[in-house]
Amino acid sequence: MADLDDLREGCNFGLGIQTADRSFHVKGAENLPWGMKARLSRIFNPKTGKTVMLACDHGFIMGPTSGLERIDLNIVPLIEYADCLMCTRGILRSVIPPTANKPICLRSDAGTSILTSLNDNVLIDVEDAIRMNVSAMAVMLAIGDTEHEATTVANLYKAVDKGTRYGIPVMGVTAVGKDMARDARYFGLASRIAAENGANIVKTYYCDGFEKVAAACPVPVVIAGGKKLPELEALELCYNAINEGAAGVDMGRNVFQSEAPAAMIQAVSAVVHDNMKPIQAFELFNELKSK
Repeated sequence: MADLDDLREGCNFGLGIQTADRSFHVKGAENLPWGMKARLSRIFNPKTGKTVMLACDHGFIMGPTSGLERIDLNIVPLIEYADCLMCTRGILRSVIPPTANKPICLRSDAGTSILTSLNDNVLIDVEDAIRMNVSAMAVMLAIGDTEHEATTVANLYKAVDKGTRYGIPVMGVTAVGKDMARDARYFGLASRIAAENGANIVKTYYCDGFEKVAAACPVPVVIAGGKKLPELEALELCYNAINEGAAGVDMGRNVFQSEAPAAMIQAVSAVVHDNMKPIQAFELFNELKSK
């Protein structure tokens, strides 16, 4: 075990310096097998190396929250504008058309309702993920939560073992622990632990000092949209994250709770893939909204 008495906080992150080997468009994936790379290439656009994921898995603990009352009416029409859809297996089987032909990042753990904390999560059978032809499996990681950290790390480790066996990437989703602050030190810790335990993608939150979080994580970092923001603020969040090292966004409420969800996801895509400035993307949003 490392000696914690002389554990010094990182300070040399090599900001602005690319990793030595970027022969493949997904960070940290150069040495992965063909099947892993093929699935990652479905999620991350080979031309830009980035992704716009549409998250609609909230119902697995929140039920029919605002904007997700009817997945068929509110989410299915948006799929064409996303690079990847993040959902549960129940929604995938019952609502998402197979003809949508979009990669799926499957919520692969389970939780209790929003009224409780994260439970001792369990993993789906990896063979179920194979049957549904998913491109990645998503597993929650509760670093800093004394009650659930060990269990969720173990779940991630098991998911990586199973995913590696069958060539399915795993996304580690960092929850905010009860005793941890929402800052770069926490998100950097959680993201690095996820990657060190084998996650191929990390989903975390944007924060001040985010460039250090992204630089210190050896795999792609995708930011969560978090709570609903005004459209311009959400686009600024995307722009700042991408320009500080994020490989994409996984947005839910800031898309499906927008006054014009289809316009919003297209504006987000313009920021992520075309590096469009927030104010220009907001103008695009208003233009598309008026059509």
